Amino acid sequence: MEESISLRELFETLKKRLSLIIAIAFLATAISGAVSYLLLKPIYNSSSQILVSQAAAGALSSLAGVAFDTDAKYIETYNVILKSPYILDQVIEELDLNTTAEALNSSVSVTQEGQSQVVTINVQNHDPAEAVLIANEIAKVFQREISALMRVDNITILTPAELHDNPVPVKPQPLLNMAIALVVGLMAGVGLAFLLEYLDNTIKSEQDIEKLLELPVLGAVTKINLNKEGMTAKKAGKMRTRGESVDF
Repeated sequence: MEESISLRELFETLKKRLSLIIAIAFLATAISGAVSYLLLKPIYNSSSQILVSQAAAGALSSLAGVAFDTDAKYIETYNVILKSPYILDQVIEELDLNTTAEALNSSVSVTQEGQSQVVTINVQNHDPAEAVLIANEIAKVFQREISALMRVDNITILTPAELHDNPVPVKPQPLLNMAIALVVGLMAGVGLAFLLEYLDNTIKSEQDIEKLLELPVLGAVTKINLNKEGMTAKKAGKMRTRGESVDF
């Protein structure tokens, strides 16, 4: 005999375990908020932009002997050089940073703005002032060293990074983290509710007996409360209404 679960049974299960679902969702949201506000250190982002002139295409073509007919080719090369230890080691030395090139590389990202010749250098750091210094220093070192590396002089610092009065961290985002935790908590609570219902094999009604034994229920014995002389409570009540004395 195949078992089928109706939508009503699903809603009844959710209704019965509603307090558990709400408790798990609230706990997950509270933990996420506490971690985001109290434990995670804020991370600030600073960016500087450099401009690569069109002269680079011809210069690279003559060096490599290959015709680069798109701007992306030489800009991709510059992006790799920007994050290379050759550049980052000099940045660390000049700013006297207590870090390594690998660690600094993980906090630096380089992106091309669409199909333009503008390249943005993004630096993330726990200190907003240090993020500004690193972003500007990378641009300066790259502008200085690219002429020796590629025999070209086509880099212009378009927009240096600036330290704002009230910098806003980009990470963490407590409200977003709490919203995600709320959704995850609700899903976990619903899953746990159905799991507990599945593991609950106690018999609570005649329908449970029919499902278990696969036999129809012909009758049921109700609970009867008796006094000392075997008189039912209902009969004793009727006798009291007629003024008869009842001894127990």
